[in-house]
Amino acid sequence: MASTTKTHRAGHALAAGLVFLAMLLAAFSLWTAIPLSWVYIASKLSETQFPSGGPYAVVAVGIVASILVVAWLIGRLNNLYIRITGTNRLAPIRPTWLKSMRDTGPVTNSVTVVEAVLMASVMLAALALTLWFFLLAGSPLPDQ
Repeated sequence: MASTTKTHRAGHALAAGLVFLAMLLAAFSLWTAIPLSWVYIASKLSETQFPSGGPYAVVAVGIVASILVVAWLIGRLNNLYIRITGTNRLAPIRPTWLKSMRDTGPVTNSVTVVEAVLMASVMLAALALTLWFFLLAGSPLPDQ
């Protein structure tokens, strides 16, 4: 009986981790894949380097619509995470040496899963932008 409970908990933990990862990838696409994809699509629609307002409107409307769809998807994944784990809060990680002997009450100021996912996606996007800028972008100045 104890082994089935452990595998049941392990299965729930794995499922919750996969849902969290899917939420993180969806949130990361808000800052990377969605804007880049719509700029690429608009560049293929334009025939000149100096287009009229059409491609810009395609980019603006496409980005907003895609963000609404991804936000809806993140909300659905959050509901799935809540069904799997029973809560929308992440367990606070506190080192043992910081705990008091009387520290037995529940911590009420923990972060929600959506907050953690969006914060992590912003940090990953900033890291990706920094790495691209310093390692891959190259110099805009012409070679002398």
